Amino acid sequence: MDSLVTTEWLANELGASDLRIVDCTKHLAGTGRDALAEYEAGHIPGAVFMDLADLTDTSNPVENMLPSAEKFASRMQSLGLGDGSRIVLYDDSAVKTAARAWFMLKMFGAHDVALLDGGIAKWKAEGRPLAQGKEQLRHRHFTAWQDDTGVRTKADVLANLHSKAEQVVDARGATRWSGADPDPRPGIAAGHIPGSMNVPFTDLYNADGTFKDKAGLKAAFEAAGVDLGKPVTTSCGSGVTASVLLFALSLLGKEDTALYDGSWTEWGADPDTPKATA
Repeated sequence: MDSLVTTEWLANELGASDLRIVDCTKHLAGTGRDALAEYEAGHIPGAVFMDLADLTDTSNPVENMLPSAEKFASRMQSLGLGDGSRIVLYDDSAVKTAARAWFMLKMFGAHDVALLDGGIAKWKAEGRPLAQGKEQLRHRHFTAWQDDTGVRTKADVLANLHSKAEQVVDARGATRWSGADPDPRPGIAAGHIPGSMNVPFTDLYNADGTFKDKAGLKAAFEAAGVDLGKPVTTSCGSGVTASVLLFALSLLGKEDTALYDGSWTEWGADPDTPKATA
């Protein structure tokens, strides 16, 4: 299975015994939308609902940090996602939350994980079937395993300010990155990590919500000054849209990438971290 699959491919695979489809929609606070209610009102047949708000480290004061391997594995087992599953993820979120689920699944040991290109919006636009209610699959074993090599801490990013071993690429919108707009959350400074480059995650999509082709993705990164021959760490507001950049880089065959999980929520709230504006 490719890491990016089409609606046509998925429609032809519906009902396969090893296929697991997952709605990973999470909306930003203030949108007035309820992701679970929307899922129950209409989802791709067979899809289960992954509650991303529950897949965090609740002991960490920083918002939306990665959960433990044990917690993640337990949640996946209860969804019926297990070792040997082919997992297809989609969302209907403005911030493309399926990419965050993709990053976590890969980090915690799932091998065959894909995103649905265009998400459920494209599926609906094509008039494909929907199911209502809540799907319940039997529990499957998900081996608790964790690879932290693709995760960066605040200390790592601080050290990188001096070593410059990795390029830092920020997925937020240009005015958030530059500091022209204030951060929407109280107590968090405006601006960006010094030396970071800006590739707004929205620049990676076509008008219909599908990913740009490889040439388009490459052009978006290179236009921001990113050298695709050197390591990249991505950042955003809270580790969600930074995962979109990581997925796009993976489509380009790039593996020397990492996520700064704390992202601007952590960096911007710390009075001691250096901040830049442009």
